[in-house]
Amino acid sequence: MEASFITNRRQFLKRSCLLATAIVSAPYWASASQEGGYKIAVVDLMILKRQKLGAFQLTKDIGADGLEIDMGGLGNRETFDNQLAIPEIRQQFLNKAKELNLKICSLAMTGFYAQSFATRPTYERMVQDCIDTMKAMNVKIAFLPLGVQGDLVKNPELRPAIVQRLKVVGKMAQKAGVIIGIETSLDAQREVALLKEIGSKHIQIYFNFSNPLKAGRDLATELKILGKKRICQIHCTDEDGVWLEHNTRLDLQKVKQTLDEMKWTGWLVIERSRDAKEPHNVKKNFGANTSYLKSIFQHS
Repeated sequence: MEASFITNRRQFLKRSCLLATAIVSAPYWASASQEGGYKIAVVDLMILKRQKLGAFQLTKDIGADGLEIDMGGLGNRETFDNQLAIPEIRQQFLNKAKELNLKICSLAMTGFYAQSFATRPTYERMVQDCIDTMKAMNVKIAFLPLGVQGDLVKNPELRPAIVQRLKVVGKMAQKAGVIIGIETSLDAQREVALLKEIGSKHIQIYFNFSNPLKAGRDLATELKILGKKRICQIHCTDEDGVWLEHNTRLDLQKVKQTLDEMKWTGWLVIERSRDAKEPHNVKKNFGANTSYLKSIFQHS
């Protein structure tokens, strides 16, 4: 009996040590939200509060759990017009988020929607400015869209330059301990190939439901092909026109079932899906979409 007790105790201690090691060594990006489950966020740019302190109260009024904050305009500047680089302003944002119990889920480099990531000479400075802000605000994920000029379907000749630059960005992100999530126009299989070519766990896919839906691809299949470890965050909306609950080509119950089966958890960020009749009614559009997402992803 004593020998059996000692054996069981050894097994218990061994399992405990393994569990503790797993917890300590598990990368934070293995689950985008270590608190578990799904969190709902909105985008400050899309609720018309780009880098405005008032975005937090509006996010609270909308009913979301967090906010994706934009890095500011780009235009012909060498880097983003980022007010969060000013310590006093940055602290105001952090204080307001804490006061309202909201999370800053990600920073967004949306300037690259229109500007060319493949050719801008100061891309390293831009990305480093974003990473510096992430570290100062304890944000683990940034959004980097390859955008119109970096569309790899329409401009495949840009692939070598984009891959080379993303390899550099991957090393920058690794050094800082953050994740850069890219959005491309490629299908999931080609995104997997792209990520393999880049070769960095710190470059992942920031998945946007709208891209496969517009191209007529099956959303659940695309998610499964990419898999849990390649998706850092999700823009959980479609093109503007109707609210999520009225969108006939987006089956969010099936999406949840797919993500559940993949054991993916994290932030679902509402970008668009505004009612065409009232596109500027921010509270109504984003409030309705937030409520609908919560009814599916947080209450079932």
